[in-house]
Amino acid sequence: MGRLTITLDDSLHQALKEASARQGRPIGKIIEEGLLLRGIKPMEGARELVAKARRHSGLSEEEALEVGLAETRKARS
Repeated sequence: MGRLTITLDDSLHQALKEASARQGRPIGKIIEEGLLLRGIKPMEGARELVAKARRHSGLSEEEALEVGLAETRKARS
């Protein structure tokens, strides 16, 4: 498991410590949950999400690529 040092505003740090005490959960778990809720997931999770979408779309790989390219072009213009 990786370790990380972050700098927080004092009031936010205090609020995080209080939430940890109230919930009886470590600060690290609260932060982890927040990251997951914001969509920050390990690459394996993202790959599985793409594979699941592909299975349920009914598109071939070529068709899915065409749709992806068209949507990217549309978003960039």
